[in-house]
Amino acid sequence: MAEAAVRELRETAIALVHEAGAAILAVSEAGVRDIQFKGEGTRDLVTEADKRSEAIIVETITRRFPDHRILAEEGTGTGGTGAYRWIIDPLDGTTNFAHSYPLFCVSIAVERAGEMLVGVVFAPYLRELFVASRGEGATLNGRPLTVSGTTELPKALLCTGFPYRLDASTSNLSHWSNFVLRSQGTRRDGAAALDLCYVAAGRYDGFWEFSLSPWDMAAGALMVQEAGGTISMPAGTPYTPESRDIVASNGHLHAAMLDTLAIGRNGHGTTGPVSQSQPVAGSTSSSHEPPPAT
Repeated sequence: MAEAAVRELRETAIALVHEAGAAILAVSEAGVRDIQFKGEGTRDLVTEADKRSEAIIVETITRRFPDHRILAEEGTGTGGTGAYRWIIDPLDGTTNFAHSYPLFCVSIAVERAGEMLVGVVFAPYLRELFVASRGEGATLNGRPLTVSGTTELPKALLCTGFPYRLDASTSNLSHWSNFVLRSQGTRRDGAAALDLCYVAAGRYDGFWEFSLSPWDMAAGALMVQEAGGTISMPAGTPYTPESRDIVASNGHLHAAMLDTLAIGRNGHGTTGPVSQSQPVAGSTSSSHEPPPAT
């Protein structure tokens, strides 16, 4: 694809996340008043900021690129006939936003024929702009990004998330427990797009999550790849824009993360049953007592 065309897509996405981010902050400053719920229960929120952000983004893309397809979280996407598709999360981390917790962002990706070309993620409260283009690297506020150099899981800081619907098959709790015992620390920030950007920036050494949607991962996954990291499905199969689950790492830790996830699925890692004397992070002996909480 022509460099000028990719540049136009990237610059459009950057302008849009800034405009949408300003609208989100305006809602926050005025006070979040309209909070609704999607699906069953009270976990999956949508606010006027989500809707306002998506309207800004979709209207501009539709006007500038009328043949492009749009997949947007709040359902206002269009079914164009062109080869390009925009994948939009107008406000990732809505629950954080509704509680004035500053980890939320706008995420936009553009793909063609299944290949992600551009990813842009903007955290308006933190004023951090993450940008990636296929084959051109990733940046944070214009500075090049590189994944961390951590090579051992017990020295790694990891992150994950939990689905809105919690049941035995999707809760992620067994995996959380396994990683807590095997890593230096495990966090849960509530915004997958930012979590992936933090892997790209070397802030986290790895990330895993299940039951996500394309808009949660598309831009951040490209960010990790362009910063030198590795992404896949939890079983090690290739990640695609339509994947629901993801593992992202600095590359050095990917096999260890996949092995730990296999333990949660079937009771043993990819190389066979786990010894009961397997050391955990923070251990100095064969004791089975868990390490101090992080």
